Amino acid sequence: MSSTAKLVSGAKFKIIYIPFDHLHREFGALKGADPSVDVIAMVESARMTTGRNWHKERLFFLISSARHFAKSLESEGFKVEYVKAATTIDGLDAISGKYPGLPIICAEPSSFRQYEALKNHGVTFVENDFFLTSRSLFKSWADGQKSYLMENFYRKQRVRLNILMEGAEPAGGAWNFDKENRLPPPKKYEGPPYLEHARDEIDAEVAAEIGHTLTTTWATTRAGALLQLKNFIDNHFAEFGPLEDAMTVENWALHHSLLSPYLNNGLLHASEVIAAAEKAYKKGKVPIESAEGFIRQIIGWREYVNGMYWFLGPDYRENNELQAKRKLLPLFTDPSATKMNCIKETVTDINDRAWVHHIPRLMLLSNLALVTGTNPQEFLDWMREVFIDANEWVMVPNVIGMGVHADGGQMMTKPYAAGGAYISRMSNYCKPCEYNPKLRTGETACPFTTLYWDFLDRHKETFAKNHRMSQQIFGLNRLSDLPELKERALEVLEGLDKGII
Repeated sequence: MSSTAKLVSGAKFKIIYIPFDHLHREFGALKGADPSVDVIAMVESARMTTGRNWHKERLFFLISSARHFAKSLESEGFKVEYVKAATTIDGLDAISGKYPGLPIICAEPSSFRQYEALKNHGVTFVENDFFLTSRSLFKSWADGQKSYLMENFYRKQRVRLNILMEGAEPAGGAWNFDKENRLPPPKKYEGPPYLEHARDEIDAEVAAEIGHTLTTTWATTRAGALLQLKNFIDNHFAEFGPLEDAMTVENWALHHSLLSPYLNNGLLHASEVIAAAEKAYKKGKVPIESAEGFIRQIIGWREYVNGMYWFLGPDYRENNELQAKRKLLPLFTDPSATKMNCIKETVTDINDRAWVHHIPRLMLLSNLALVTGTNPQEFLDWMREVFIDANEWVMVPNVIGMGVHADGGQMMTKPYAAGGAYISRMSNYCKPCEYNPKLRTGETACPFTTLYWDFLDRHKETFAKNHRMSQQIFGLNRLSDLPELKERALEVLEGLDKGII
């Protein structure tokens, strides 16, 4: 892909560095780029490919998408320097050596680490417009808040962006339709199939280089991402809302959009997704509960999480307010290391596709890490490595703030701890499981149920003054079997450490 063409010196010539999550021609540093004067720099760094135990599907998706994007820029007439190097900076040095004296520009990168590295290298930044909310605009909102409630931010977004609004009022007469969007999965539910994506020579080349067996789940081109968006709007959007929190062994995605990887690497832009969603709603193709539930994920939660990542600062990821010290449980990497059917199914899905939707991530994986007292940073690192859409800005607030409540409540007013009853209500995992979600003691008690109450007891002094936790903490007083439960909790934790529960 490299070009060694000589460039005529001139003030307008520049190098445009494109990170692997800025893959959109119309946004970031590529907006307004000119093939006659601009050199495109892309770096496949060893730190990115071999620095950690990355899921092969994730690596394949990121690298193949980047190489396809580079090829599309070449076909447009750009000089594209796509290099492999030990680090991003080493790669930029190699490219700069071919074009001495040219400045390097880049849209603001998506992590603190890369921002500092590029800034120290002398890269000039343009504003990151891969989000609908600039970092400065989010900061101005957050600076004026006593607490950082996503719902408050979301409503501001609806008004500011004029999305799902009828004049000054929200479409459908309410700001959110959460109550309508909490149905359990129907029995033996399959639903329409999801797309499979054909592979080409670039895909095969990347898979061979990283030792990956090709799958057809995720697109690696802009065209494929647009097909995924169309398939969601046409075949899944209408049913998305009511079942968005449900989990079932019959369908790995239910009606989720599967668009987060493309939004997070730039192949799709939030404005494109929102425009398609709002158009479908206005044409009467989808009910308000599905339209609002999906749009809230994009303009509400996604924008909020990115804003909070930058607002909270680089040290936020090291929080551990609950002093959780347990090593990462073996079941997170090996589904055979547990008898818990919900975790076995979820981790198997992750191993197969590098993806599960937000409820297994929050109410199974993060919930288990929370109630077992798993070290937040170890759990965060694992989540970063295995999910196809796990950018740093996504995972740090989602895990440290929402998932394991390691920030002491800066983001969330209460921990998302739950027992087996929630899992039983929202999934069909429990029926074939050898553990009973209704039991909290005994050998067949659901580990989630046992550890939920044990977690509350361990941290009752911490949560005693939390008005959203008072009812749960008071519930401890009604447990006549608390001593027996505490004993069972120790057995469960020991068994989880050994991979036998």
